[in-house]
Amino acid sequence: MSAAALAPAKSQGADAEIARLQRELAQARAELQDFTYSVSHDLRASLRHVSAYAQIIQEDLGAQLSPDIAAHLETVQLAAKQMARQIDALAELSRLTRLDLQLTRLDIGQLLRDALAEMAPMTAGRALHWQLAPDIPALQGDAVLIRQALTHLLSNALKFTAQRAVAEIELSWQAHGSGQCALTLSDNGAGFNPQYQDKLFHAFGRLHGAREFEGLGMGLALTRKIVERHGGAFWAQGTPDAGCRVTITLPLAEAET
Repeated sequence: MSAAALAPAKSQGADAEIARLQRELAQARAELQDFTYSVSHDLRASLRHVSAYAQIIQEDLGAQLSPDIAAHLETVQLAAKQMARQIDALAELSRLTRLDLQLTRLDIGQLLRDALAEMAPMTAGRALHWQLAPDIPALQGDAVLIRQALTHLLSNALKFTAQRAVAEIELSWQAHGSGQCALTLSDNGAGFNPQYQDKLFHAFGRLHGAREFEGLGMGLALTRKIVERHGGAFWAQGTPDAGCRVTITLPLAEAET
């Protein structure tokens, strides 16, 4: 058989494989959507019942409610609220997986200013030393999602430097020959044991106790998903009680003509 005769057959085989992969992707997305609905709707309904009946018990017992029982019921209600927040976070993580990206040319400096303005209540009354590179090149990405990722990174830095007399937070960048730009956020906060750094980017991954630092442990997991959707990479370096560095890579925008 001639090479000319083989070419159409190979092309048809490739098209069939692409069509099969597209069907599998569509099925996986549909299954994920069903799972997300079940998590966000059915589990939330059960949580509402837990909270409601704990409240009913408090009201029915009234003055007969002992301090011990009152404390137990309060723990139940707090746990239900925490789980509701976790459900919301999982639903958000799932949404990021399905969301269609609206790619555009990004002014990272402006996105940083927007994120910091949004977080003004977190910075009130604190001694902060910001070092945000003013010359970050234009990147390409979904403006809403990249701003969300930057907000998560900055929020983490603010949270884990809360016990410092002066918080030192720096954002630097480095362009790579692969067409990617690495953004690195460094802080002088609580840091972490590098032995467990892989946990940082997983859902509800926490390397510090909830009594030390509040939060669900979802910020970096959501950041990871956003970066992955843009074809980027992420990593973190840290030392206990000596700060950390979180790096993400995003595609550089094409040069304007």
